[in-house]
Amino acid sequence: MKISEIRELTDEELANELERLHRHLFDVRSQAVTEKLEDPSMLTKTKRDIARLLTVKRQRELQASQK
Repeated sequence: MKISEIRELTDEELANELERLHRHLFDVRSQAVTEKLEDPSMLTKTKRDIARLLTVKRQRELQASQK
């Protein structure tokens, strides 16, 4: 997911996407432990997507507090 796509999301959609990615990360980790993970880069990609979402969320919080 690109940062431009993330910035277009509303706060509620952002929270829902964050929840979905946390569940996906759990699934990917459990697949990695049982050695059934087809693409090992999925772990890194999911973590980066979560970081992007958290960054945008924090930016919005800071903008709201400055106003």
